[in-house]
Amino acid sequence: MMLLDERVWGLFKCHWRHTLTYWSVFFSFGLCIAFLGPTILDLRCQTQSSLQDITWVFFAQQLFLMLGSAIGGLFKKTLCFSLSALLISSLVISVVFSIIPLCHHVLMLAVAMAISGTAMGVIDTISNLQLVKLYQKDSAVFLQVLHFFIGLGALVSPLVADPFLADGNCVLAANTTANSSIDLDHLRSVLAGKGTSPPHNISETYQFHTEGVVTTNVSYAFWIMAIISLPVPIGIYVLMTSERMFPWSRHSPRLLDKENNSEKNQQEQNQQEQNQQGHKGLFDCCHYGNVKDRPVSYFLLYILGGAVLFITDGIIGSYTGFIYTYAVSPPLSLPHKTAGYLTSVFWAAVTAGRLASIYLSYKYTQQRLISISLVGGIAVQGLLSILYYSPVFIFIGTFLLGLFISSVYPCMVALMEDMLNYKGCATTVLVTSAGTGEMVLQLFTGQLIHSEGSYSFLLVGLISSCIGLTAFLGLLFIQHLHRNSQSAKDACQEIEMTANSSST
Repeated sequence: MMLLDERVWGLFKCHWRHTLTYWSVFFSFGLCIAFLGPTILDLRCQTQSSLQDITWVFFAQQLFLMLGSAIGGLFKKTLCFSLSALLISSLVISVVFSIIPLCHHVLMLAVAMAISGTAMGVIDTISNLQLVKLYQKDSAVFLQVLHFFIGLGALVSPLVADPFLADGNCVLAANTTANSSIDLDHLRSVLAGKGTSPPHNISETYQFHTEGVVTTNVSYAFWIMAIISLPVPIGIYVLMTSERMFPWSRHSPRLLDKENNSEKNQQEQNQQEQNQQGHKGLFDCCHYGNVKDRPVSYFLLYILGGAVLFITDGIIGSYTGFIYTYAVSPPLSLPHKTAGYLTSVFWAAVTAGRLASIYLSYKYTQQRLISISLVGGIAVQGLLSILYYSPVFIFIGTFLLGLFISSVYPCMVALMEDMLNYKGCATTVLVTSAGTGEMVLQLFTGQLIHSEGSYSFLLVGLISSCIGLTAFLGLLFIQHLHRNSQSAKDACQEIEMTANSSST
């Protein structure tokens, strides 16, 4: 028995090629977002840089991912622009994977990460936005699958890299063998707190050589990931060619005439929509007809919706970045190898949660799913704060938190676009807010752990979750006010039109 009814299944059959395209680019997104943590020490050897310097590549990727998310909103006007941007971005990711082994200076590596981060941000915005446009009220199910592929890519990337990681210091000085017995798995996990410099005690304890013979084989991992991600831009190219979106593919005169007429009609329709809505540029969501017609509730919906994803995506980023650091610190003091499994447990839970949410999104409203996710996240983090001394519950809590928080992102995108009549600008705001939150909350959490101790990691997560739930409840309240004001406005306009027609 099919999980989806005939109508939704029929929609998928009509758009299956485009849908599979958006899902596949998110797999590349997941590959790209998860490879830095495991490979960071080998990249340090390749660039012959210090621990302090190499962590800046995390910040470069996160910063430009946020900028790329905003830039992605520029390509939403037509499907041809959107697919062209996805083609270029997915190709850039594959090319960056292939050239990373050639980056022998940390600045070159940071530039490569910035370019890949921009491409990732564009992919994030466009894929979410185009799926919403295709399926509108039924988009939640397909968005859950989309975000499932991020988790899948994030699970595959470390598995590809692991066989090629160095077992010892991969920059060997000619006159010493110091640091040959360092627990590199421990150090990799500590450095995985993205966007932050390593603690001073780490930098002082591990004095790696920056000059000598480089022995890392991590280049093979990046070339394998480049090959794995290469079919994605090829698939987009085939799709655009089959649908005659390239100038050189329009060789049929009859088809050309038909397309010219279709394009002319589409241009006229777009012009009418622009005249009615006044949408222009990247921040067209700020335009709401005339200035007098912009209710405060309209802007509050964007602010509160963005705040929810700012918090929840920030929690995901800070949790994956610092759960290892918390677990190996007192009072838990878990063995390094045991603590190293926590990040994998969390990502596995996120992936499983999004897989389960494919069905749940079809059965339940987005408001209910988000409410349960946020309340469940608060409950789990509250228990983590109480049972902070329990090694068993840190694994149970990590898994439950991943399950609860996994579906918030796709559900919020579907809900916000439904609130705002599928104009597309909500997705740009939400994706950019999520990227900003992931970067900012990681920086804040990292600095607080270094200054106040590891327990502050749990407090930041709990307080952030409470703020996220408060923002979501405020969003539902403002949505109620917004709908009432719009209904009253529409009723007044109808009365005026009736009065004018009767007077004439």
